[in-house]
Amino acid sequence: MTTVASRPSAQAPVGSQTNRLGVTSATALVIGSVIGTGVFTMPAVMAGAGTSSILTLLTISVGAILLALMFGQLTKRVPTIDGGLYAYARHEFGDFAGYLTAWCYWITAWAGNAAIVASWVLYVESLFGWSGSNGWTNFGVAMTGLWIPAVINLAGVKRMAIFQNITVVLKFVPLLIVGVVGWFFVSSANFGPFNATGGSLYSGISIAAGVALFSFIGVETAAIAAGRVRNPRRNVGRASVIGTGLAAILYVVVTAAVMGLEPHDQLVKDGAPFVAAFQSMFGDAWIVGKLVAAVAVISGLGALNGWTLITAEMPYAAATHDLFPRAFLRRNRQGALSFGIVVGAAVPSLLMAYSYSGLETGLTVFTYLVTLSVVTVAIPYFFAACAQLSYLVSRRRQVHGWMLTRDLAIAGASVLFSLWVTAASGYQAVYQALIGILIGLPIYAFLKARKEREGTAPEPIDLHPDLADLTVDELEPAS
Repeated sequence: MTTVASRPSAQAPVGSQTNRLGVTSATALVIGSVIGTGVFTMPAVMAGAGTSSILTLLTISVGAILLALMFGQLTKRVPTIDGGLYAYARHEFGDFAGYLTAWCYWITAWAGNAAIVASWVLYVESLFGWSGSNGWTNFGVAMTGLWIPAVINLAGVKRMAIFQNITVVLKFVPLLIVGVVGWFFVSSANFGPFNATGGSLYSGISIAAGVALFSFIGVETAAIAAGRVRNPRRNVGRASVIGTGLAAILYVVVTAAVMGLEPHDQLVKDGAPFVAAFQSMFGDAWIVGKLVAAVAVISGLGALNGWTLITAEMPYAAATHDLFPRAFLRRNRQGALSFGIVVGAAVPSLLMAYSYSGLETGLTVFTYLVTLSVVTVAIPYFFAACAQLSYLVSRRRQVHGWMLTRDLAIAGASVLFSLWVTAASGYQAVYQALIGILIGLPIYAFLKARKEREGTAPEPIDLHPDLADLTVDELEPAS
């Protein structure tokens, strides 16, 4: 057996406790990452599935809260907390599972940023009154949305947290107005059929499940950035549950309200449905639509701000164990993960160029990117749930009685939830995600070979060339 040398940790200090995120900022990070411009576009996509999408959204909400509870439980017991989902999978199942989780989630992060900015572009168009803009104009707007948060993150986590808190407050204002006041203006005639797909009910569930789960991606952001959270073993779980719960309530009441404020046949084609919703409430005044569009634009920047941090934090956590290229460990003078932030903005920029070069705009680009993000995030959720399940049924667990029953129920439901979301995403989404995952395997092969050369990973014991022609019976020792 080869002796494995221990390699010094490549982690850099993230600062004193006073420079870390408190529970309020960590909750704002979760809310800001969960509630982006997706919520401002979601009612239009949901309407395409019919009013049955509200029940699907409720189901996804329950699943997201269960995941938040589970992430809090995992953070309390996993020694290496940096990376969240990656740390859980690697702790329980080893390097390969950790790498696969980090790779899948990294795809989710930059593809999700591309989806957020695709929705963000629609509200920028509404804000400035640009109608009939072409793909390359949209691409230029998208670059602005991707690189402003990158610059903010490069300035350091403290400035990033300040910006995040401000945008979270601003984005709640129109959502609360629609979720509370909007119900006084709802017309039952505006709601579409229960199943509006023209096909089976399952097809409607698939459409709604995809965009609903995408809208909840971010429930794990406090866990992933746990190394930057003050007292993470207490605050990560609290921030995750509180942030997810608030987002769930808003999503359900706001989505249903918008469906009742804009006629169904118009809503399914509307890339900026909140503008129409506010005009239904307060009239067609020019200023109403502009204010709503402006808030949606700011909200999108807030979501992109939080996700830009996550696109750097996940590969950083994996790189500390040589499971991602070491370039992702680089920091600038402000302590920001400079290489990860720049790459995290550059990759979705290329994806947006590809999407818009095909003359696809509006909801088409948004929906395509959503499907890619959903499947790749369901896999890390599945690994995390299986990691918790493995611990609970092992002899290592220190949970007994009704608490064991509770935790088993949460972990088991999370496993089934992740499987269901993957299946409900459709064949095309699973196929595209699988291609993305397979691309990462050759990269792992080179990383593993480097670890073996440096003595930080055991080398597999291969058969000696002189024994290659022997049969299995000849290789076995005599009894």
